[in-house]
Amino acid sequence: MPNATDTITLAGSNVEATPLGVGTWAWGDKTTWGMGGYDADLSEGTIAEAWEACLAEGVTFFDTAEVYGKGESERIIGRLLAATPADQRAGVVIASKWFPHPLKLKPETAIVEAARASAERLGIERIHLYQIHGPISLRGHGALADGLAAAHEAGYIDAVGVSNYSIKETRSMANELTKRGLALATNQIEFSLLRRLPETSGLVAACLELGVTPLAYSPIGQGRLTGKYSAANPPPGKRNFSAHPMEKVDPIVEELRRIGQVHDNRTPSQVALNWLMTKGAIPIPGAKNAGQAHDNAGSLGWDLRPEDMAALDRLALTGARSFFNRFWQHG
Repeated sequence: MPNATDTITLAGSNVEATPLGVGTWAWGDKTTWGMGGYDADLSEGTIAEAWEACLAEGVTFFDTAEVYGKGESERIIGRLLAATPADQRAGVVIASKWFPHPLKLKPETAIVEAARASAERLGIERIHLYQIHGPISLRGHGALADGLAAAHEAGYIDAVGVSNYSIKETRSMANELTKRGLALATNQIEFSLLRRLPETSGLVAACLELGVTPLAYSPIGQGRLTGKYSAANPPPGKRNFSAHPMEKVDPIVEELRRIGQVHDNRTPSQVALNWLMTKGAIPIPGAKNAGQAHDNAGSLGWDLRPEDMAALDRLALTGARSFFNRFWQHG
């Protein structure tokens, strides 16, 4: 199992990502997550503590997007980067995303402008990984690839990726990028013990075959796999991903606890994240404070046994299907 000091080279680039990342949707999105969302304790102060704890643990891969808090997540990361000592800052890898609104009819130019604006908010010259946020476009993969190639040529981005793409869409985008001298580096998908569909559908295998690294968002089911919640104490707020009744989740959490006890009392979250890394994905759990950051890092540096993987595979849920999933999540 990878350690925090290990890295994964993203295809078509010199970008070295840590085997565990950090999802920063909650950083700056007050409507969903804090100050009107369901985490009143979230603040830029607790985010700064999470950032520092991640760097201390060697977890230096952070994923954001232009739509997270209407750019506020990127601005927060920019402020954190500016306050980070230069030697640490040099090792930080930042991923962001372009939102493919259907009305953006000219991705060839819109992606370049959006990448420039994101880099400016982040306070960096080049974004290490730039992704298409979802599989929506009226112009097709060729136009999207043109936009990514133009942003790369302009010097705003290094590696390029997609998010929520199906097997067919991933292959198509990889082919279009190859024509333009680029490689598809990543496909960011909802992948966890509560949504094993990317593996059972063959998507994960197809990504690995193509040299595309799967990034797993909502890897602990938006908190459902932490052990903090249960059928008797369900998670608060509106959590759209992995929205299974806790009665279905509780047996998985119990197995995570059992396996964790065998491995030096690892937490349910740590076991769930380790399961994903063993599958070949880079999980990007959120971290809203230092405690969560340290707990996430505890998923590194140890190995699940084959019998542990088999037990978890038997209990894993395929994944909920909703209108939102069908519209946005093709992978």
